[in-house]
Formats: sequence, C-alpha cells, structure tokens
Amino acid sequence: MQSIRDRLEIILSRLANRAGDEKVYTKLYGDAARAAADASDARGRAGVTLGPLDGIIVSIKDLFDVAGEATAAGSLMRKTAAPAPRDAAIVGRLRQAGAVIIGKTNMTEFAFTAIGDNMHCGTPGNAADASRIPGGSSSGAGVCVGEGTSDISIGSDTGGSIRIPAALNGVVGFKPTARRVPLSGAFPLSGTLDSVGPLARTVAHCAAADAVMAGEQPGELAPLPLSGLRFGVPRGVLFTQTESEVSAAFEQCLGKIGKAGAGISEVSIDDLITELRAATKRGSIAAMEGAEVHADWLATGASVPVDPHVSGPLSRAALLPAPVYIRALRRRAALAAAMDERLASFDVLVLPTTPVRAPTITSLAEDEELRDRVEGLLLRNTQVANQFDLCAISLPMPGMTLPAGLMLVARNGHDRRLLRIAAAVEALLGY
Repeated sequence: MQSIRDRLEIILSRLANRAGDEKVYTKLYGDAARAAADASDARGRAGVTLGPLDGIIVSIKDLFDVAGEATAAGSLMRKTAAPAPRDAAIVGRLRQAGAVIIGKTNMTEFAFTAIGDNMHCGTPGNAADASRIPGGSSSGAGVCVGEGTSDISIGSDTGGSIRIPAALNGVVGFKPTARRVPLSGAFPLSGTLDSVGPLARTVAHCAAADAVMAGEQPGELAPLPLSGLRFGVPRGVLFTQTESEVSAAFEQCLGKIGKAGAGISEVSIDDLITELRAATKRGSIAAMEGAEVHADWLATGASVPVDPHVSGPLSRAALLPAPVYIRALRRRAALAAAMDERLASFDVLVLPTTPVRAPTITSLAEDEELRDRVEGLLLRNTQVANQFDLCAISLPMPGMTLPAGLMLVARNGHDRRLLRIAAAVEALLGY
C-alpha cells in the first residue's frame, strides 16, 4: 500500500515540474507537509489513527492565517502585512486531526468576484480545460481538487465562492450554515455572509472536514434513504438563461431522484428573491461589509494596484449611508425567517449550481459586458443560500462535456442532514 509520504512526494514533484508557471498554489509547505505525512505513516504502522482526516492531503485558501507569515488574501497590499501570530482556528483543528497541509491556494483579490481571475498571481486554468475560468473566489481550491494536487481544499463562501469553483471544476463543494465553522483567523469579506467550508472529490471527505472544522467528532456518514424525502424545485428566476446542456443534465438527475422514491414538487421562492433584491438594490451586504473591512485604503487610495473589479464595487459601497446598511440587514433577517417557513415542508431544494459552464478566460478578458453578465449568472443561484442564511452543497452532474453542478439547499442548521442526503444522491448519480 502506498504511504502518505509517497503520495505527497508525487504531488510535490508534479508541482515542482510546473513551478515556473504555478497559478493554483501561492505557497507550498513542503517540509512541514513531509513531517506531517511521516507522522501519519508512523501512526498507521502503530495501528493508531487520529480520525478520517489523518494523512489526508489538504490545501487552504490564501485567506487563512498560518502562524509566522502574512496572510495575502490574493492581494499585493497584504504582502507586507504583519505576520499572523497564530494559525486560523480551522488550520489548528485540521492539524490536530492529522491532515497534511500542503499549501495555500490562489483566490480572487480579497475574495471578491466569482470569475476566479487574479491580476497579481495569475488565473488558474480550469481543471477540465485550462483555457477556461476556474470560478471564484476559491479558484485554486476548485482546480487543485479537480486536478488531484490535494484531496480536500478549504475555501470560503460569501455568495458562492466554494460552490461555483466546485461546480465548474467537477468536484463537491459544501457551504455550511454561517457561523457553524469559526471565522477567527480568516481574512473577512462579510462577517454576516462568510462561511468556511471544504471542496473535495466526495461528500464523505467534505463531511469529515466540516465536522473537524466545526469542532465536532467526525463519524461515519450514513446516506439517508431518498424514498419519502421531499425535494423542492424552485423553478422561476433561478432557472432562466440556463444552458441547454446544464438543463438536460439537471432534468436527468431529477428523474433519477424521483425514481429512487423521493417526492418532487415545485416551490416558488421568486417573491422572496425579488424582495431581497429590492432591499439590497443600493448596495449588497457583502459589498457594504467589505467596504468597512477596507475602509482605510478606500479613503486614502491604495498604495499598490488593486483589481478594479474589486476596488470599484467596494468604493461605491463605502459611500452609502449607515441607514442603508442597517435597513438591508433588518430586511434580510425578516426574509430569512420567511424563507425558513417556506422550506419547512421540504427536506432540500434542488437546482443547478450555476446556469452556465466555464467560459474561456480570454473571452471574459476581452469583453467587459460579457464578464459582468457571466459573473451575475454564476452568483445568481448560489448566493440565495448566503442571503437567506441556509446551507448548501454542489455535486458534479454526470455525463457533461464540461462540468456543472447539482445544488442541494437545506434550512439553517440542517448541515449534517443535508450531507447525508447528498451522500445518497452522490451514490445514485454515480459520477
């Protein structure tokens, strides 16, 4: 049987071979990872295990603190920041669980934007086709799991930043209920909407990483039988402008779920989405809270270049008066309660993660209008889970020429149940 150290060396060698053009990782921890792999192998020989993450190769998004180094968060501005005094809470928990942390992955600057490009560190090519966008903001996270240079990657999700790259790179991505996993030591975008979660090849790996990061005891993930479960399909605005191949794959998945005995019925949530859009018309909660995080340099001007797709929306949000923000938060709380009530008669919502698959990097770089349109579509379905304080997971849909995801969404706090349902759907789809 191959040792953890041998597996790690194969990956490190693969990364060394492309070191001159590395865009997926921003930093590698070769020596520390080797030490962790050796320790895991030694435990294995002694018949001891620290649990399901022991010896699993994990990468972390470049916004999590690692003691002794600056946390860049995809920006030149942070390169000279004070070194982190300690590991982020989730990094410490992963290490204690025996995970082999191999490196930090690339991301969009300050975790803003869903395309996955970064003008400072380069744009990682999609795992399925390197000429295409990876999706963001956890861009390197989606690619490294898709290409097999880590087993699990930890990302953050404020409007879809885990599920979008998971869908576009053909892997699983889980966004837990906000505040389930501690945010301490994670560079913030939006304290209200940020969630920390895993991307992996399997639901079981996502569930194990989620349990460890949430401070729970990771146990066996028993799939929940689909027969008798209630799946709600929110047809309406979330299904418009969907590519035909994505639509066809979705309907095929839905058909299999129905044949497995699940009850499938339509549910309308368009009214709640429309109301939330109206409440955040002047500024999104993410942009307004992001503007507070970055208030100092927004006021004085940045000392180094910042991606205009990031600085533009943040600058505009910084000009909004406090009542606009407070009113948006209050309205959101009321609408989240209404959504919870609407979903009470369903186990999960099911819909395409994104209505489109990954376009080429060049096409978006050359056409600003197209870029804005694609970004809006990429965020449209995923951001519902953040805005209404829900949990969600994206699973690969089988038989696609380019990857796209099937998204399951559950009520606030129903994370473990959602993962059990996702495990059953995963087994059914057999991707």
